[in-house]
Amino acid sequence: MKTRIKEFRAKYNITQEELAKMVGVRRETIVFIEKGKYNPSLKLAHKIARVFNTRIEEIFIFDD
Repeated sequence: MKTRIKEFRAKYNITQEELAKMVGVRRETIVFIEKGKYNPSLKLAHKIARVFNTRIEEIFIFDD
């Protein structure tokens, strides 16, 4: 799975640490999600989307 989290963080000027605190995870979790090495739970994906005021589908690209 690919993500646009880094792009959205830049747009909103939010660091990995700040995003992690906003959604209740460690910064390392955000790093792994951004690198595609960790698939977030639906709940976490929803929290991340809410931070950026968008839909999950706009941030996470699901490969077939």
